[in-house]
Amino acid sequence: MFSTALLFRVAKTISVFAIGLMALLIVIGNTTDYYTNYHFVEHVLKMDTIFPDSHIHYRHIDNPVLFHTGYILIIAMEAMMAFCCLKGSWRLFKNLKADAVTFQASKNWAVAGITIGVLIWFMGFEVIGGEWFAMWQSAAWNGLGSAERIVSFLVLSMILLHLKDE
Repeated sequence: MFSTALLFRVAKTISVFAIGLMALLIVIGNTTDYYTNYHFVEHVLKMDTIFPDSHIHYRHIDNPVLFHTGYILIIAMEAMMAFCCLKGSWRLFKNLKADAVTFQASKNWAVAGITIGVLIWFMGFEVIGGEWFAMWQSAAWNGLGSAERIVSFLVLSMILLHLKDE
């Protein structure tokens, strides 16, 4: 059987790879089926499906240029996340059997990628989309459940990654 330390390194590497693969698949989906998620961004920013008697409709945005700009920014950030996590997982994999200092030093790309993911799904979807644009009020255009699931895995992976090797 392998040592516990090596198995934790493998777990860290696989977690970062899975995050990078997820981000890559999201980028592929968002670019090859652009308008499906574009409409999601559009409706969240328009706030056209939140409670009709809500007093925060003044926050809405009704500008297609801003819809496209925001959506393209999200896709670009997802692409950066995918690149950082995939590169990070490769560096972790290459250093699986290296000394603890070398393995610890190889985590920087992974940390950067996961941090970008937290920016996208916590700051972007939960904070800005969920709270400022009241996505939580929409039955049709509510991505908070998915964002919460992703953020939970990202944060747990970041904690796992942070554990230092002896």
